Amino acid sequence: MWFFVILLVVVVGLALWAVSLYNGFIRSRNLIQESWRQIDVELNRRYDLIPNLVETVRAYAAHERNTLENITKLRNQAASLAQTSQGGASAERAEVEEQLSGAVRQLMVSVEAYPDLKSNINFLELQKELTATEDRIAAGRRFYNANVRNYNTQVESFPSVLIANTFHFEKATYFEVNDQAVRQAPKVTFGEISDRPEATSEPTTAQLTAASDAALPNPQAYDQSQFGQPGQFGTPAQPAEQPIFTQPPSQPPTLNPPPAQ
Repeated sequence: MWFFVILLVVVVGLALWAVSLYNGFIRSRNLIQESWRQIDVELNRRYDLIPNLVETVRAYAAHERNTLENITKLRNQAASLAQTSQGGASAERAEVEEQLSGAVRQLMVSVEAYPDLKSNINFLELQKELTATEDRIAAGRRFYNANVRNYNTQVESFPSVLIANTFHFEKATYFEVNDQAVRQAPKVTFGEISDRPEATSEPTTAQLTAASDAALPNPQAYDQSQFGQPGQFGTPAQPAEQPIFTQPPSQPPTLNPPPAQ
């Protein structure tokens, strides 16, 4: 009798535990969908603002034609991906949206060379709305990715992975950049310093002493016959090729050298 009671309690406990895990997956998935809807609203708002921005800049900055065409192309591509994925998140859409954000930032920097455009009321209003939209997109992306991380952790962790596999809970997609060229950090070099080999070890005291002694001159190693007599007022000795004193004509120099000792 007690065996069946204990078995029943164990079965009921496992059932409650499975239901709790299942409900946790449902809550996490709904939270992800809700956080993504907030991002999707801001992305669609940016789709509506960009054409007005392009037309306003085109009227004042005709030289920015390539930048405007690139922004228009990326905007249309992102809107097409949004319709294809039915407003959902995907790695391809995240990459296009990141490129679109970079193109808009580049355009905002380029218009600094056009004072008339910077003072235009319509442009200032569009710039303000786009800046606020970009900030909300960035905040929504951080919130969305945090929810995706928690959900994916539940999907891959044990024993919740058993419930995930049973009810086909798939991993969610992050809204981030997957292009390695964008993520790659710039290489900083400092001329020839980067080409020098690194020192393998610190120099010892004996090596420093030997290098110091080798750098000092040795007075005994010089041939003093190559130098002349010191000049007046403590001037240094001059080489033999430039003698300081010349002998008078009445005393010719000795032609025969003295015999060797």
